[in-house]
Amino acid sequence: MNLGIYLTRAARSWPDTPALVSGPRSWTFAELEAEANRLASALLARGLRPGDAVASLAWNRGESVVVEFALYKAGLARVPINARLGRSEIAHILASSQAKVVLYDAAHREDASTALDSLSERGGDGDGDGNAVVPVVFDGPATDVELAYEALLETGENAPILIDVAPDDTAVLNYTSGSTGLLKAAVQTFGNRLANMRKQLMGDPRPRPDTRYLVVGPVTHAAGMPLLACVFAGTTVHVLPAWDPEAFLATIERERINATFVVPVMLTMLVTHQQAAAHDLSSLTDLRVGGAPISPARLREAVAAFGPIVGQGYGLAETTSVVLSISAGEIARAIEEDPELLQSCGRPEYDSEVRVVDEQGREVAPGRVGEIVVRGADCVREYWRAPELTAETIRDGWVHTGDLAWMREDGYVFIVDRKKDMIISGGYNIYSSEVETVLYDHPSVLEACVVGVPDAQWGEAVKAVVVLRSPAEPEASAADLAAELIEFCAGRLDRLKKPRSVDFVPMLPLNRNGKIDRKAVRETYWAGAERRVN
Repeated sequence: MNLGIYLTRAARSWPDTPALVSGPRSWTFAELEAEANRLASALLARGLRPGDAVASLAWNRGESVVVEFALYKAGLARVPINARLGRSEIAHILASSQAKVVLYDAAHREDASTALDSLSERGGDGDGDGNAVVPVVFDGPATDVELAYEALLETGENAPILIDVAPDDTAVLNYTSGSTGLLKAAVQTFGNRLANMRKQLMGDPRPRPDTRYLVVGPVTHAAGMPLLACVFAGTTVHVLPAWDPEAFLATIERERINATFVVPVMLTMLVTHQQAAAHDLSSLTDLRVGGAPISPARLREAVAAFGPIVGQGYGLAETTSVVLSISAGEIARAIEEDPELLQSCGRPEYDSEVRVVDEQGREVAPGRVGEIVVRGADCVREYWRAPELTAETIRDGWVHTGDLAWMREDGYVFIVDRKKDMIISGGYNIYSSEVETVLYDHPSVLEACVVGVPDAQWGEAVKAVVVLRSPAEPEASAADLAAELIEFCAGRLDRLKKPRSVDFVPMLPLNRNGKIDRKAVRETYWAGAERRVN
C-alpha cells in the first residue's frame, strides 16, 4: 500500500500539469514524480532500508514536498523538524529518531551542524548503528562534510520506486512539545496517512484537478497535510516560502488560489491588514482555520472580510487528521441564527468517533464537561519509544486529548479548558514545563510557574510568574531582569516558546499537596473569560 503510487498515477494522468510551485521553481507532475524517484532510489542505494528514519529541517520550499513523496516511495520514516526549534531540540530529535540522513537548507546549516556535533560529543551517532548521520544541504555549495542535494539526486534513477509497506509501518515521526519538557513523537503510520487522505477527498469543497491550494504554514506540518490528497486529485500546490500577509494576498490574486489553511494568528493579521480590500480574492472559495481556538469575534470579522468561505477544524498530531469540523456554511448560519455555535470547533468528521468522557472513561451527558477522546483509522497507536506516555494517552484504542469540553444535543463540541498544562500560541503547542525547566537554570530564579494568558494577536501568550532568590529593586531593575529572563529562554528554546512577559511575585500559591497551584496562577489572568482557551 505504498502511498507514492498516487504520485505515479498523477504523473500518468496529468504529466504536464503544474503539480508544485515554490518561489521561482515549479514542477509538473511528471517532473515531481521523476525527482521523487531519483531521491528515493539514491537513499536506498546508500544502504537505507525501509523503516529507517530521514529528517528534514528547512523553511518552506518545494524540495520538502519532493522529500515527502520520495520517503513514501522508499518506505522510509519521515522526521519533519520544526524550522523554529532550538539546537538542543534538533539534536534531541536526531538522536531520538535515530535518523540516518538529515536534509536542511543553508539557513539551518549552522543549527544542523551544531546539533550533529553535540551528538558526537555525547558519544551518540543518531542512527544507533555506529554510523554518522549523513548531512545533505538543499541549496548552496556543500562543504567538505556535507552532500549537496543535487549531487545526491544524480546518483538516483527516474524509474518508479514503490517499496511494499504495511498499514502499521511508520510513515512519519511527528515531534511535538512534551509534558516532561522533552519533545515526543506521535507515530503516524502509512495507514493513518491514508485515512487522512480519504478524509481530505471526502471534504466539501474537495481538491480537484482545477484546484490551486496555497501552503502558508510549515509545509512539513498541519498546512501540508492535504498534500497527498492534492496529488491524488491532480491539484496544483503553491508553497509560500514564509508567512507574510501581503505576499499571501498577492499570491491568491496572482495565482487565482482556491483553497488555503491558516492558523488564527494569521487570520488576525489578515482581517486587520490595511490593503486586504485592494486585492482581488474572488477565486478563494475555501479558507480553513485551525491549530488553536478562535474567538467568535474573529470569525465574524473573517466572514465579513472574505465572505462565507471560512471553515474551522480541530485535530492534533495524535489524530493525524481533523476530527471535528464546522463548515463555512455552518459558520455563516451561526452568525445569523445561532451565535453560541461560533464557540464550537464542530462535529465529528466522517469516520472519526469522538466522545466526551469523565475520569473513568464514561461518556457524560450533553452539556456536561469532560475530556475529548477520539478513535478512528487516523489515530496513532503509540508515541515513539515512550510506553508510559502511550499508556497514559492511548487507552483501549481511544486517544485522550487533554482538552476539556462539552457536547451539545446536536453533536457540536465546545472546548472550555485544557486538562494538560499546554499553551497554544500562534498555532504552536507549548508545554509549561519545558519553559519552566529553562527558567530554573537561571541563577536568579527560585520558583517559576508558566501559564498561557489571553492575547488578542497570538490567541494565548506565554507568561512566566517568577519568585526571585533576591528581590529586584528598584522597579527598573525588575524590568531589566524580566528582559534578561526572556532572552535567556529564547537562547535555549524555539523563540516562539519564550515568555512574552514576566511577573515577579513574593510567593506562588500551593495546592493541598504542597505543589505550585498552576490552576490558581492561571485563573488570575483568565478571570471573567467565557472559556479558558482563546
